[in-house]
Amino acid sequence: MIIYRYYAALCFLIFILLIDSLHAGRSKLKIGSQAPDFTLCDEHGTAHTLSALRGHKIALIFYPLDPTSLLPSPHCTAELCSIRDGFADLQSAGVTVLGINPGSIESHKKFKAEHKFPFPLLSDNDKKVAKAYGAKRFLGPIKRITVLIDQKGTVVAIIHNVNVAGHAQEIIQAFQSV
Repeated sequence: MIIYRYYAALCFLIFILLIDSLHAGRSKLKIGSQAPDFTLCDEHGTAHTLSALRGHKIALIFYPLDPTSLLPSPHCTAELCSIRDGFADLQSAGVTVLGINPGSIESHKKFKAEHKFPFPLLSDNDKKVAKAYGAKRFLGPIKRITVLIDQKGTVVAIIHNVNVAGHAQEIIQAFQSV
């Protein structure tokens, strides 16, 4: 009986992973395509619209969650702290950074205050933006990806395997290579 339960749980997990991988492929976002427009609120409730940033290089940082005492996330913290620490270099390269996840405005406010991030953290509660950019999963947190958009609103790079410790430099190098 116990073996049956383990086998059923394993089959269910494989099924969920299969559905998740099929669902992940639904985004039509490709390098060279126009970045889907969106409006999301930051940690202060201020709305940010992507199309209003035309003329700027944009790095959309999709990260799974805002860490809390109950649910720590060392990779999210390391990734965003890396961007914070390299923010002057990003600004010198003309890159505007927007952090995005489905967390609440309040959780973004706490996370930003705790780590002194100099860029907005946008709340995508319904995960529509994450879905449009290929960061939404069927179940669980969103994927950790970074989408780079040029001054004309064109997607120029999608970084799937994010180097959490050196992400700012990774973004600068990716923009330089296009």
